[in-house]
Amino acid sequence: MKRIYPLCILVLASVMGCSEPVQSSAQADKKPNIIFILTDDQRWDAAGYTGNPIIKTPNIDALASQGTRFSNAFVTTSICAASRASIMTGTYERRHGFTFNEPPLAKKFIDNSYPKLLKDAGYTVGFVGKFGMQFEGDADKKLFDYYQRPGDFNEAGRYYQLNLKTHQHEHTTERIGSHSIEFIRQAAREGKPFNLSVSFHAPHADDHDPNQYVYPRDLESLYQDVEIPLSPLAKDEYFDAQPQWVKDSISKKRWAWRFDTPEKYQKMVKGYYRMITGLDREIGKIRAELDAQGVADNTIIMFMGDNGYFLSERQLAGKWLLYEDSIRVPFFVYDPRAPHAAGGKTMDQLVLNIDVAPTILKFAGLDAPAVMQGAALQSLIAGEQIDWRTQFLGEHLMRTDWIPTTEGVRTLDRKFIRYPQHPGYAELYDLKNDPLETRNLALDPAFSTEVEKMNALTDQLIAEAR
Repeated sequence: MKRIYPLCILVLASVMGCSEPVQSSAQADKKPNIIFILTDDQRWDAAGYTGNPIIKTPNIDALASQGTRFSNAFVTTSICAASRASIMTGTYERRHGFTFNEPPLAKKFIDNSYPKLLKDAGYTVGFVGKFGMQFEGDADKKLFDYYQRPGDFNEAGRYYQLNLKTHQHEHTTERIGSHSIEFIRQAAREGKPFNLSVSFHAPHADDHDPNQYVYPRDLESLYQDVEIPLSPLAKDEYFDAQPQWVKDSISKKRWAWRFDTPEKYQKMVKGYYRMITGLDREIGKIRAELDAQGVADNTIIMFMGDNGYFLSERQLAGKWLLYEDSIRVPFFVYDPRAPHAAGGKTMDQLVLNIDVAPTILKFAGLDAPAVMQGAALQSLIAGEQIDWRTQFLGEHLMRTDWIPTTEGVRTLDRKFIRYPQHPGYAELYDLKNDPLETRNLALDPAFSTEVEKMNALTDQLIAEAR
């Protein structure tokens, strides 16, 4: 498939004579470069390649079309802090113990994170964007050779900030793209294999801004003449079916901020889509720079969302809960060295955010440490016949009055949810016949035995995850 880059980048490359070089046999034997791109609050269907007919993500789509797409990718905890810690360490929240309102991530997990292990193995390691985690002291800075966090909300940032070099206000998404390009240029000059984690803030809402979704201003006209369909789950009946602690949660309050009128819904979802189109544009620039530096053919690109997102389903906003909209994410792996890279393929196995770190390490020729609980994806990608997970633990353990804690199990065709603060209540869904999770089978006495079994399975998976 033809690569899609901004025209200005292609013209600049032509003027400077930056044609893509032919890879030598020596280059082919080198360890691959690995770029991991993470977006914030991008739900699984908020990309063109997933079948969304409205959103424009040509660069993401081009990568996905040439890579391995995982149609059943999930996060084990649907909140940015815990999910990012799980991604970096390959462990469940139950093991690493980090989320908001908790102590910093323990040193033993930092020492066994993929950036630390890659750096120890001789990789040049960079991080750009939203970090979203807390380490002791300056341990995060020591972890990377190149470290830039423009617009980090933990540092009171906003989407538009003053660039001290250009004296122009610049969108954080664009600054993340610029820093990523700077790192690629520096790393290419050094000649060592590199790993870059690109962590976009977008499309996370800015709760302090009345517009919520602050997109690059030049995208204002995009989607103006489009009508965004309302989710079939946005009806009153699906909100009324929720337990009271969900009805009273911040999810409902944020729904009122963003989606409680048809006009507000159209404005907000279009803003959300524009933010994603904005980050897609930066991905195109990053790929163009890989070509310009002659490293594209040896650079693996992985793409994932840090959690799912409600866009008015059940009259909720945000994430946190264990429904599909909240835990399912876009995820693909593009490896230009692979024989299927020109055509791509889709796989439907259950893959998780905790699989990212072991997969990155295996690409670098490293074994995952024993503490990691995820699994490397290379055997799946290669089409090997292997035993693979058929279930996983979902959990959200942050202790607060405004978000209920949750835990449960997602299997190939069942979803079980319970709320530790509210024992005795549970939810059970038949995902094969009820993919929108509208009929809670746990309320039917005919399913009481299955509820007991799922409760026991949840206990078992929790014990294994510690």
